[in-house]
This record gives sequence, structure tokens and C-alpha cells, in this order.
Amino acid sequence: MKLHKLVFILFFSVFAYSVSAQTANELRRKKEAIERDIEQLEKSLNKTASGKKLTLQQINTINAQIRLRQDKIGTINSEIKNLDSQISQNTNTVHTLQGQLGDLKKEYAGMIRFAQRNRNSYDKMMFIFAAKDFNQAYKRIKYLQQFSQYRKKQAGYIENTQQDLNGKIKILDKTLREKSDLLKEQERERERLGKDKNQQSAVLNNLSKQEKTFKQDIASKKKQQAQIDRAIRAAIQRAIEEARRKAEEEARLAAAKEAAARAAAIAKAKAENKPVPVAPPAAKTKTSSEALTATPEAARLSEGFENNRGKLPWPVASGQITERFGLHKVDQASYTNDGVDITTGDGATVRAVFSGKVVMVQNIMGRTAVVISHGEYFTVYQNLRGVSVSTGNSVDTKQAIGTVANTDGVPLLKFQIRRVSAPLNPEAWISK
Repeated sequence: MKLHKLVFILFFSVFAYSVSAQTANELRRKKEAIERDIEQLEKSLNKTASGKKLTLQQINTINAQIRLRQDKIGTINSEIKNLDSQISQNTNTVHTLQGQLGDLKKEYAGMIRFAQRNRNSYDKMMFIFAAKDFNQAYKRIKYLQQFSQYRKKQAGYIENTQQDLNGKIKILDKTLREKSDLLKEQERERERLGKDKNQQSAVLNNLSKQEKTFKQDIASKKKQQAQIDRAIRAAIQRAIEEARRKAEEEARLAAAKEAAARAAAIAKAKAENKPVPVAPPAAKTKTSSEALTATPEAARLSEGFENNRGKLPWPVASGQITERFGLHKVDQASYTNDGVDITTGDGATVRAVFSGKVVMVQNIMGRTAVVISHGEYFTVYQNLRGVSVSTGNSVDTKQAIGTVANTDGVPLLKFQIRRVSAPLNPEAWISK
């Protein structure tokens, strides 16, 4: 029973350690990804900060850097909690192994004392010959043989348990050192976060000095974005009208076929002096969503896009979201982002996040925007250069459609997802 208990404890501790190791690896990978993002944002910030003029991109980059720094501190906290769990678990295992080792040693000492009392052959022979019959003598012979074998096994158990105990103590020492290193790293990140927030305060103080220029800059960007949004809505409307025209043409042909069949049925009914068939109700006008998914191919695209919510690939291979979806207020200025802004590397390739059909490629004020239809869903890619697709082209998931252009010296992609014309938050659709 003691042996079974020991085996169970060791099995459970190994299983729990493997689970903890898996969690630790996941947290470590997440932290490394955050560190890469922070490093890239710092490079972008150095570019934007080198100019005297304060830009919206600079403010967004600092805010994104603070968010990432807070995420990293949260990840470190999770790592520390995971290590605390391992430390507690390994400490309990060490105590259990120490108790088991003590019991095994006591039991082994008892066997040694017994063996000492019966150490010569004469004592063993007397023990066997003292049996009352042959059957009992045979059992005593087997007992002595099994006792000798068990004593050897017991010595092996003691040795293995001691090795396991030493291994657990080493793991415990290593875990304690890792926790100490993480606590130091956490303290460093808190200091860096404090510096980032001081930088944010300095930038916002500087903003008050450049308020007029900054407001003009935002007004110019809003005007440019409004022009792009009008072009996007027009492209989506054209796609809806084209889908509706095709649906109506198919419905007209189906109605003509139905009318011919009904006319033949009426003629036959009159000739046979039977009741004339009642005319079917007129078809209802399709909604925009119904028109966009009227064909089986479009319906499959739309369903496939919807089923990949939260799993769509990013439109660039690497990058950080520096401006989120929705309303934003900076000092006295406010504006709405119908998508997200992704800061990426110089010359980064922009990719389609899902298969579909290109419905717009348009250059507006020196920047190209691409709109791709996926049934009733549309994805929008703004601030491109070197576009490699044309209107009417079919594209596959992750197919290159162009290269990201720079805004205020930083490569920035503006990305939107729309259902018909309503904007959706892309962070809910692309993979985490």
C-alpha cells in the first residue's frame, strides 16, 4: 500500500508538473511576443518623436506602448502565480517523499535486525526443521527466499525515493530562483511603465501648446477619411446593386418560366373544364443582405467568413494595433475610427484575411484603398501602395494585395470589417 501511494504521488506530481510547464511555456511565448511588439513600437516612436510637430500617430503609439507594458506586467503576474502553484505543489511532494523515505528506512532497519538475528545457515535450517509438517516447512523456505528478495527491492525503493527527493529539491530551488528573477523583471517593467506614463504626460502637455496645429491636422485627417468612407460606401452600394440586379434577373427568368408553365396549366384546365390554378403571390424585394447572399457561392463565402470570427489571420504578418475601433478623444478634438490602425514594419505586405472578390481599388489623396467582398461581409485595407490586385479579381486567404504605406514616417495600415455597410470591430474577428 505504501508503494502504491508513493507511485501515485510521483505520477500525480509528474502530470501536474507537465501541465504547469505547458502553461509556463505559453506565458513565456506570450511575453516574448509582447516584448517584440514593444520593441517595434519604440522604433516607431523614435521616428515620430524626431520631428518637432506633434502627430496623432505619436500619441497613439505611446498609448499602445502603455497598454502593451501593462499586458506584459499582467503576464509576469500570471507567471509568478504559476510558479507559486509549482512551488507549493513541489514543497508538498518533497514533504511527502521525506515521510515516505523515513517509513521505508524504518521498515528496512527492522528487516536488517531480523536478518541479523537469523544470519547464519544453522538458524535458517533450525527455523525450517522446526515446522510441524512438510507443507509448513516448504512455506518457511519460500518465506525466507521472498524475504531476501523483498529486502533487496526495499533497498532499491529507498534509493529511488532518495533520487526523486533530490530531483524535486533541485526543481524547487530552480523554481524559487525563477520567481526571484520574475519579481525583479516585474519591478523593471513597473519602472518602464512609469517612464512611459511620464512621456505620455509630457506629450499631452506639449499638445496644449500645439492645440491649433493639432486640431487642424485632425480636421484634415477626418476630411480625408470622410472622402475614403464615401468611396467605400459607394463601392459597397455598387456591389449590393450588382448582386440585386443578378438576383432580379434570375427571378425574372424564373417568373417567365413559371408564367409559361402557368399559362399552359390554365389552358389545360379550361380545355378539361377544371378549376383554373390560383396565381402565386408576387416575390418580395430582397434586402441588401439577402441580395449579397443570393447565389450559393456568395452564401458559402458569407457563412465561411462568419464561422471564422475570432480566427481570421491578420492583414499583415506582424504588427500592433495602435488605434482601436470606435470614438476617440484627444484633448478637445474627437473622431471615430470605423476600424483599427495597425503599425507594422517598413514595406510590410498587406494580405487578404479571407477569400473573396475585389470590388474597389481606388487612389485617394496619394493613398490606395482596397475593398474585398466576402458575401455580405466586406474587408477594407487603407493606406496601401504598390497594389497588386484590380477590381473584379478573386483573391484567396493570405494572398498579397499590396504594400503598406507610411503615415508620418511610420508604416500604418487602416483595416476595417463591415457587414453590408455597418462597421464591425476587427479585434473581435482577427486571431488574438
